[in-house]
Amino acid sequence: MDTRSTPRLLALIPARGGSKRLPRKNLAPLAGRPLIAWSIEAALTATTIDRVVVSTDDPEIASVARAAGAEVPFLRPPELATDTARSETVIRHALEALEAEGDAFDQVMLLQPTSPLRTVHDIDGAAQLMHERSAEAVISVCPCDHPPEWSNTLPPDGSLRSFFRPGVRGTRSQDLPLSYRLNGAIYLYDCARLRRSDSLLMDDNSYAYIMPRERSIDIDTELDLRIAEVLLQHRAGAAA
Repeated sequence: MDTRSTPRLLALIPARGGSKRLPRKNLAPLAGRPLIAWSIEAALTATTIDRVVVSTDDPEIASVARAAGAEVPFLRPPELATDTARSETVIRHALEALEAEGDAFDQVMLLQPTSPLRTVHDIDGAAQLMHERSAEAVISVCPCDHPPEWSNTLPPDGSLRSFFRPGVRGTRSQDLPLSYRLNGAIYLYDCARLRRSDSLLMDDNSYAYIMPRERSIDIDTELDLRIAEVLLQHRAGAAA
């Protein structure tokens, strides 16, 4: 019988105000709701999450997040809201701010608002995998859209003379090994590991939580938003 206690798990949703490709994308409307609201709802519904906190530097995002049911107990300092701010620094700031008010966590799950099709099943499934493997990290992946063996850099003249690596030319896609990519939806970490290493690098005690491509869209452009809207409509139709 497994006698391990249930870890306290923080869902941390990072949502800075600045974005270059799609301005104010964390508040962009998606199927009639702000983008960030989709991640908040999934986290609030998950049975494994103890607290849902949004880390933002933006008062408007903070207001929208609170209206959606998340907590915003602090505003992120400007130096942690730049394009070069590291995720591990943002996580550490949030954990330390919450600990200062007397609330400590065993695990933290980073849920980026740009993955609105991630479901409560994915959140609870990643937490369960963490428990089953006694892991220090679980990170979501999905199958690659195309075999990476069919990708390469190009020389300055655009020649394809060395585009295919040795052994790939003439190989059918179905005969190539299935490859996966990080999809940006779930980053689950043991807090003790973060304090020990201050790094989000993957190692032997990190495991992949596999998600389907249809739940793995990462919003970065207006086109991504439109694709996500179609997928959400399809999901709603299937559930009806």
